[in-house]
Amino acid sequence: MAKGKNIDFGDAFEKLKRTRNIGIVAHIDAGKTTTTERILFYTGLIHKMGEVHEGTATMDWMVQERERGITITAATTRVFWDYKGQRYRINIIDTPGHVDFTIEVERSLRVLDGAVIVLCGVGGVEPQTETVWRQANRYNVPRIVFVNKMDRVGADFFKAVRQIKEKLGANPVPIQLPIGEESNFVGVIDLIRMKALYWDTDELGKMYRVADIPEELREQAEQYRQNLLEAIAELDEELFNKYIEDPDSLTEDDILQGLRKGTVSFQLVPVLCGSALRNRGIQPLLDAVIAFLPSPLDIPDVKGVHPDTGEELTRPTDPNAPFAALAFKIMTDPYVGRLVYFRVYSGRLHAGSAVYNPRTRSKERISRLYQMHANKQQMIEYVEAGDIAAGVGFKDIRTGDTLCDEKHPIILESINVPEPVISMAIEPPSKADFDKLSIALSKLSEEDPTFRVKVDAETGQTIISGMGELHLEIILDRLRREFKVEARAGKPQVAYRETITKPITHRELLKKQTGGRGKYAEIIAEFMPPDDQQHPTGLTFINEIYGGAIPKEFIPAIEKGFKDAMQTGPLAGYPLIGLKVRVFDGSYHEVDSDSQSFEMCARAALRHATAQADPILLEPIMRVEVVTPEEYLGEVIGDLNRRRGKILGMEEKGNARSVLAHVPLSELFGYVTQLRSLTSGRAFAMMEFSHYEPVPPNIQEEIVARVRGKAKAEAET
Repeated sequence: MAKGKNIDFGDAFEKLKRTRNIGIVAHIDAGKTTTTERILFYTGLIHKMGEVHEGTATMDWMVQERERGITITAATTRVFWDYKGQRYRINIIDTPGHVDFTIEVERSLRVLDGAVIVLCGVGGVEPQTETVWRQANRYNVPRIVFVNKMDRVGADFFKAVRQIKEKLGANPVPIQLPIGEESNFVGVIDLIRMKALYWDTDELGKMYRVADIPEELREQAEQYRQNLLEAIAELDEELFNKYIEDPDSLTEDDILQGLRKGTVSFQLVPVLCGSALRNRGIQPLLDAVIAFLPSPLDIPDVKGVHPDTGEELTRPTDPNAPFAALAFKIMTDPYVGRLVYFRVYSGRLHAGSAVYNPRTRSKERISRLYQMHANKQQMIEYVEAGDIAAGVGFKDIRTGDTLCDEKHPIILESINVPEPVISMAIEPPSKADFDKLSIALSKLSEEDPTFRVKVDAETGQTIISGMGELHLEIILDRLRREFKVEARAGKPQVAYRETITKPITHRELLKKQTGGRGKYAEIIAEFMPPDDQQHPTGLTFINEIYGGAIPKEFIPAIEKGFKDAMQTGPLAGYPLIGLKVRVFDGSYHEVDSDSQSFEMCARAALRHATAQADPILLEPIMRVEVVTPEEYLGEVIGDLNRRRGKILGMEEKGNARSVLAHVPLSELFGYVTQLRSLTSGRAFAMMEFSHYEPVPPNIQEEIVARVRGKAKAEAET
């Protein structure tokens, strides 16, 4: 087994070939952090296993993580592993499973080359598994699956494999089968070598013995090996010809080569099994990471655009190419200050040197570079293509910024950031604490792009927004513990959105003359509702100005005016989303027109047009899964119906029943507590944002009346 000390890989490309950048991702409570903890132990990086349930897991270093037994922030580390006589380095990111912290998975997958999807052997493919699978699809991340908790009552490996196919639309190919089930789970059958692997429980799973397959499982193993050989033969003509001539002629290397090719090309997903808590199955999982997931050299050259010309550019995975990296995570460390995590795609960067940020059009000097191990830092001299590291010294940086060589500028694809769905008002205990609160909120929003802070222009209240009740609860807890600010918070509020339902063409004329130079702008535009009302995005701006009716230098100001005006909708002041605007005519004045005139005109145009385009309120709809004992099924369904829920389906899950429903977020405040009361604490629920839907007319009237009444009362006082 490999020890976790650094080594000299020699040639840069050989080092890249023997590098894996992977994430451990899954639904909440599938065992990601326990799996990662075992990986750290067997690779020699730690010498005592931590446990999530005891609050001692290495990667769950935050106080809140250890108290609650959940992962909140993605943690990175590096381990080394020997495979087939060579040493490999594996950069690992352990990600949260709770949907409130989905941005941690999103930004991790954006910079990783491969992923291990951990499934619970009992739960199989759960709602958040589907979410992380879609995220991996979005960023083209090859993956392998580890079916964990095979020692649990109700664990079913074959059901999990079926669900991968049915629910995720993937092509799962088991390369292992379990030996025994539930409390009798003792090892796995390796279908590539056709051997049984048994773990020694006395040695914390450090050693396992290789034996013949038990006779009673041989027929099943032969069948699944046949399926494996057929799956890889379909992907490669040479392997196909060998398979047709004689299936037994396929060597172990042939099978590994076929599985690797299928994994990297997304044509199949290798499936392994084990029990991380019982220390079984982790070493073969590490072997599979090396054997099947891509190195930085196996992924396509990263693409980007030139910041000035918009020309598409690529950067090769080469330490000698111009430097290009993506900042994917920002953290505030009490000892070193602002830590910026980044993935290097090309080139090399030494500590103390400068990088260029195309967003700010300025250079930043990185004073120190670190290799991270959870919240601990190890100083390093340089980073190069294929590395994931952290730097200190940045003055102006945001999640998703590109860092590059000033002489060879490039902007890489950024990170998809979901919109917050819940808000609450917050205030300091005294005016003296106001500045402390502002600084703390600014640092937290810098770390977490899904956490937003704004000041209500009418009331002067500070409003914080996030992905769920737990998300905001953790924020308040961090304010108290890390920043020593005892903030008072109001009740959670739904982050409603507004949109329009009919197209409208509108002419807006701005004409002001106050002596001297005036203001003049005319815009004629068509305002259209979103194509997809359930998943509306921001502004789609279409410029169809021809013949110089409006000079092209004023077009960006028009777009900015529209974007600014979308922050306040015509119905109840909630932000507008999903708006399409086509500007096709207008006029300008040689002297009185400027960018500010057209920006002001665009704001007024959007405000007036949307008020006449039948605006409606949209509410966030959550996808809710409730797992409950059979005897409480009726009460659970009845309660969901009372909350305006739509039942999508039910299925058996071990000894319990799983109910899947779409429920408006506004009906779910305090739901977990109510569910415990309803089922004597025996049911639990998981929820994630699904889509937007129009608010029913009667509820919309109530919301609009309440908001306008509140605004009127505040104006009078």
